Parts: sequence; C-alpha cells; structure tokens
Amino acid sequence: MKKQLIMEKALELFSEQGFEATSVQQITERCGISKGAFYLSFKTKDELILYMIDHYMQQFIVDVDLVVRSAETKRDLLVEFYKCIFKRFNEKSQAARFLMKEQALTPNKELFKKVNSYEIIMTQSIIRMLEELYGEKMSDNKYDLVYCIKGFMRSYSELFLFHELPLDLEIISNSLAEKTNILAKYMTIPCVPKELAQIVENPFDQDISIGKLHELLDQNIEGLEESIERESLELLKEQIDHQTLSKAIVKGLIGNVRHLEDCKWTAYVLFKYFEL
Repeated sequence: MKKQLIMEKALELFSEQGFEATSVQQITERCGISKGAFYLSFKTKDELILYMIDHYMQQFIVDVDLVVRSAETKRDLLVEFYKCIFKRFNEKSQAARFLMKEQALTPNKELFKKVNSYEIIMTQSIIRMLEELYGEKMSDNKYDLVYCIKGFMRSYSELFLFHELPLDLEIISNSLAEKTNILAKYMTIPCVPKELAQIVENPFDQDISIGKLHELLDQNIEGLEESIERESLELLKEQIDHQTLSKAIVKGLIGNVRHLEDCKWTAYVLFKYFEL
C-alpha cells in the first residue's frame, strides 16, 4: 500500500513538472511520509520510475494480449483490440500522458530502454493479431501495417488525452477497425524492411531467466492458500526445470491462474516462455 501511495503521488508530480525536475523530497512531502519510508520502498527515484513503468505497462500488455488470444471472430478481434487500447488509455490517462511525454523528452537511458522493451512486446502482439487476421497475404506489408496501427493508437489517443475530446469507444474502435481492414486490403508498396523481424520476433526476451521465472512463481505461490491455482503454479514451476507435460496441459495450467490479478503478468510471461 505504501508503494501504491508513492506511485500515485509521484505520478502527480511527474505529470505536473516532469521526472527530472521532481525530487524525492517533493515526493515524500506530497505523500506525507519521511524520506526513510520512501527508501524502504525504493532505493532511488530511478528505481521508482522503472517500477512504475513495469506496473502500468504490464497491466496494459496483459490486457491487450488477452484480447488478441480470446476474440471469438476475426472482426471482433480488431474491434476488441482497439476498444481495449483506448479504454486502458482513458482509465490510466494521467500515466499515459506522462509516459508519452517523457518517452519523447527523457535523457534517462534506462527509462527509454524500459519503455522501448514494452514497445517491442506490444509490437509482437500486433504482429500475432495481423497473422491471425490476414495470414500470408499480408506478409509483404505486415510491418507497415504494424506502424500504421501504432500510429492510430498514438494519434487518436491524443485527441482525448491532450485535447479533451469525448471518447466514444464504440465509434473509435469500429472506425479504426474499418480503416485497418482497408489498409490491409489495398496496401501494395512496403517501406518498412523485413529485417525488423530480427528486432521484434525473437522467441522471448533472454533477460527473463529461469531464476526470474522461479522468483515470479514463488511470489504468487506465497500468497495463495491450498487451491487449484496454487497447485497449478507449483506444477508450472516444476515444468520449467523438467519439461514433462504436454503443451496442452501447460496451457491449461496457465489458464487456471491467469484470472488472478497478481498472476496476470506471470501467466503472460509463461505463455511466452513456453511459446504457446
């Protein structure tokens, strides 16, 4: 709860005056806590901002990935994708405005690297969606369409994030789905090279080691009483070391826990790790 308070008040200050101009002293004063209490939660202001990026971006990525994986029809897939994007932007508007501004202006290399790593994950989700929707016929123009979609996401979100226009989720989602289908049908001249695949289509981020996976699972297991969810997490932990279960069973075990709020990111990471 203390970390949540610090994040909320720090976000207010970062939004008002920027990350670099905000001091730890200002954050603690806004929170009504001592500097010592701050440093029990975060070693530095840089650690705080990286934690905040993880917190907000993981929620965003998990929600979008779930939509891409679970849409019932191809038409639903595009509409639900855009609806999820703009709903999350709207719900977390203060965080979205700050991250969009800070990414463009920051001299902080670690912050830029962190945000960019999530950009790559987002791009992977969009590519998987396009392959589901259009198959091989989009192979030459796939990466151009990825950047068109990301352009839609950013430019249309600015209408209500920065210009305070009212957001109608149904209209904007159906309109952008229509535009995306038109582009997919009529694009003929690609300009984004296929070499981009080397950047965004790697099997998984090698920074996620087996040790880190165990750490994630241990954190989730610790907070659960005996249940099918806890048993599923324990079996998944064993599967990381001794891959004896079929992909169908592993997918089912992950499905058993992904509805739990604290396990959503773990489930996403495991889907990627086991290439499901």
